[in-house]
Amino acid sequence: MVFPLSGDGDFDLLLKRINEKYGMKTRVNGVPALTAKPLIDSASLFYEIEEDLLKLKLAIINS
Repeated sequence: MVFPLSGDGDFDLLLKRINEKYGMKTRVNGVPALTAKPLIDSASLFYEIEEDLLKLKLAIINS
C-alpha cells in the first residue's frame, strides 16, 4: 500500500501508473478546493472531506 499525504497534482502520475501497471484501485481523500484536479481525476475513487470537518480539526489543533 502507498499513502501519499498530499493534494499535489504531481502524484497523478503515480496513481495512473499503479492503476495501469498493477490494476489496483486507488483512492484519494481530500477537500476538493485543496486537492489538485488531475489527482482527483486519476484516482479510482475520490472521497470528499468536507471543509467544515477540516475547520473543526484545525480549531482543535490550534486550541
